[in-house]
Amino acid sequence: MTDIAQQDVLREPHLYIGGQWTAGRGADLEVENPATEQTTGVVTQAGAEDVGSAVAAAREAFDGWATTPVGERAAVLRRARDILADRADELATIINREQGSPPKVARALHVDVPIAVVDATLDALERFPFRSELGNSIVLREPVGVVGAITPWNLPLHQVVVKVVPALAAGATVVLKPAGLTPLAAFALARAFDDAGLPPGVFNLVPGSGRVVGDLLARHPHVDQVSFTGSTPVGRTIAAAAAETVKRVTLELGGKSASVVLADATDDQLATAVKVTVANCFLNGGQTCTALSRLVVPRERLAEVEELAAAAAAKYTPGGRLGPLISAGQRKEVESFLVPGAGGDRAVTVTGDVDLPDRGHWVVPTVVSRVDPDSRLAQEEVFGPVLSILAAESDDDAVRIANHSIYGLGGAVWGGDDTALAVAGRLRTGQVDVNGGGFNPAAPFGGYKQSGVGREIGEHGIADVCETKAVQR
Repeated sequence: MTDIAQQDVLREPHLYIGGQWTAGRGADLEVENPATEQTTGVVTQAGAEDVGSAVAAAREAFDGWATTPVGERAAVLRRARDILADRADELATIINREQGSPPKVARALHVDVPIAVVDATLDALERFPFRSELGNSIVLREPVGVVGAITPWNLPLHQVVVKVVPALAAGATVVLKPAGLTPLAAFALARAFDDAGLPPGVFNLVPGSGRVVGDLLARHPHVDQVSFTGSTPVGRTIAAAAAETVKRVTLELGGKSASVVLADATDDQLATAVKVTVANCFLNGGQTCTALSRLVVPRERLAEVEELAAAAAAKYTPGGRLGPLISAGQRKEVESFLVPGAGGDRAVTVTGDVDLPDRGHWVVPTVVSRVDPDSRLAQEEVFGPVLSILAAESDDDAVRIANHSIYGLGGAVWGGDDTALAVAGRLRTGQVDVNGGGFNPAAPFGGYKQSGVGREIGEHGIADVCETKAVQR
């Protein structure tokens, strides 16, 4: 990878199939920089025949890769990891251009975090129990086969890494369809795999639309598992299509995560809770599935929280800490949550207007308080920098409000250690941070309820793409 000038249009006319860069049969797709509305890349999409070729290449490569010793699989993946680390600045530039994240966020969130996930997965691979014993049985965990990975636009490298690397580590082969809005980082990953010496066909890249490429992967009889991250409605469609061939499905879908402040939280904990919740909600322009988009606080502290949240939000200036939304359509969707009544009759906006850049898909970072728990703003995923504050009458009421959602992906609890841990156990969600606990790149990631099925990352990500066999003797 070479240095990339901001004015260059990145052109990717080839697909990566069977270890070869091959011309695609689909139409060209322009990739827009959402901060400037200018074309930053052009990608040739895959056609139906290309998808078939990629699946065939992955199927042909499977037996050899599945039987490759674990140490050899780890070695080639570690070489790819080191190549990504060497090219981290170039990767951050690509993501800044195609996804819009400010440079520091593009490097820290979009590049450094996925590299940490690769490290944790490789560590897990070294000790993964592919073979164990249970009474008179030998229990074998074997790679599922061909995995079709369909990834979203909001974290264009991270969401690819959490699907592809555990699958390859397990011994599965992969066909990847990256998001049409942000496909460029996936090409950089493909080059890293190629340069690292990954055998032909083990990883294949077929960009294209969900209606063509995504649907074909979900239905293809030679794809053994489909792993999708995106919206809950699309996840339902993917699951239905996969059911035709009874293939395994991993879904990481929407979220409406609650940050819960308990009655015994100290003044310092309250201040930290508000600051961290605003930062988490506004991270990546609010475009993260685990965004803490609901702040649930004791009613008697509501006025104090409103003041703290307004002050914290004021530090997120568009073009500074805050990046743009991914597209004009996404901006329109987020703005639909900012109309009167979206948060209920008593909802009030506690933040003011800010100046937005003349070009780009920017939206005003907003905090809305006194939100009705049944309102659209409290129930639907916004996927933008909009925080709702809800008042609770007690800790039990706070738990009720937090769980009052079809989603269950992330969450946070603030208060006395014992009390907070107890409440964390009552939240119906896949991840909970207690008093500011940080992201663990080795911990299982996934959701309850309509936030998804299955777990990704580390040991659990490897296990998710394995079949289990019992051999009696």
